[in-house]
Amino acid sequence: MRQRMVMIFFMKRFLWVIGACLVILILDYSLKPNPAVQEKLRTFTAHKARNIISLRSQSNFSQMPSVSYKKVTERPSRSTLNNKRIPKEVNKINKLAFNRGFPVWNEETSTSLLTSLLKKVWINYLSMNKYNVTFNFKKKAVKLSREELLCELKSKLYPVKMLTLADGFPVGKDKHDDWKSYLPTKPFKDVFGKLKRCAVVSSAGSLRWSGLGREIDEHDAVLRFNAAPTSARFIRDVGSKTSIRFINSQVVSTEAHRFLTDPLYRDTVLVMWDPAPYSKNITHWFNNPDYSFFDKYKEYRIKNPNQFFYVMNPSFQWDLWDIIQDNSDDNIQKNPPSSGIQGIILMMSLCEEVNVYEFLPSRRKTDVCHYYQSFQDRACIVGAYHPLLYEKNLIKRINSGSDNDIYYYGKAVLKGFESFDCANT
Repeated sequence: MRQRMVMIFFMKRFLWVIGACLVILILDYSLKPNPAVQEKLRTFTAHKARNIISLRSQSNFSQMPSVSYKKVTERPSRSTLNNKRIPKEVNKINKLAFNRGFPVWNEETSTSLLTSLLKKVWINYLSMNKYNVTFNFKKKAVKLSREELLCELKSKLYPVKMLTLADGFPVGKDKHDDWKSYLPTKPFKDVFGKLKRCAVVSSAGSLRWSGLGREIDEHDAVLRFNAAPTSARFIRDVGSKTSIRFINSQVVSTEAHRFLTDPLYRDTVLVMWDPAPYSKNITHWFNNPDYSFFDKYKEYRIKNPNQFFYVMNPSFQWDLWDIIQDNSDDNIQKNPPSSGIQGIILMMSLCEEVNVYEFLPSRRKTDVCHYYQSFQDRACIVGAYHPLLYEKNLIKRINSGSDNDIYYYGKAVLKGFESFDCANT
């Protein structure tokens, strides 16, 4: 009896799949019906297909976020697809997805479109003000153009500030006082010289099965985040080249990350940031850091004296936050911007062109937070603690690449600050 029930169950599923395929064939190859009716049929078919078929993580048709998107309207040429080296096993899936008109991130995405659970989380963080933010938000009557927004970023954030001995630390009053003598004296910008094409590689789970590793490694410089690995298991998807590793103070200070012993952090330039008060008072921040990283920083520098290890000036994170808030339609979380957008701006200060991978999600979008872990949370896409949703809106607005680049490769193309002139803007 049990076997019979199982056979009936799978037979029903099989018939659903056959039915869905027939509807798709009718829609794509028969005479065109009324557009409104066609759209309803497409929605019905896609809904049933998602409930029946469990595709691998690289397609993720069933996990499109509950936020606003734009549809891809133009497919890349065959030569472009070949040059991008899309894995053969996902080519058929890509073609089907294109025919269905699957979407990309919309620069006007707002929290009004979040799920009820994420909306509650967002409201909870919105009510907090740990860093004593005093910004007086007033929605702009007219949005800035791409060029105007780029120039605002350049005027307020370029060059990116790193901590130096001249930044007014308290002297002789703290056991951590001598750590600052280990700060690099060479200006950060001079470490690399002029760079043309750079890559910022997010840690998003959607990088799995992307096959983008070779393309990423072809850039002049590559920035990665925190403990994102480049071991053999992941090279095909994320590459191995690491010019800068952008880390938060939690990575440095907590034992779980094995910062002092893990070779992952060697042979690259390190840049660290720690959340600071909105007042940008360095003395206040020095006495009350989010994570007390000072001793670990000093110990690491003693062990690796020839490795550049910079610390971001705390004023940078809040100058960037101000721009994100000022160019958003809603109040945003009063917490520092994510490592992601901070790293993007950092590379824009060094390179003529910056290609950002999977900060704006591609067709492989998934709730898996990191490509090297299995933990899932939708907040990793739209943000909870950080104003990530609005950060992505801003990056989409300054993107000079195409929606196809975002959809197929998760790639946003950004101009470096030295590649444009704001004199007439």
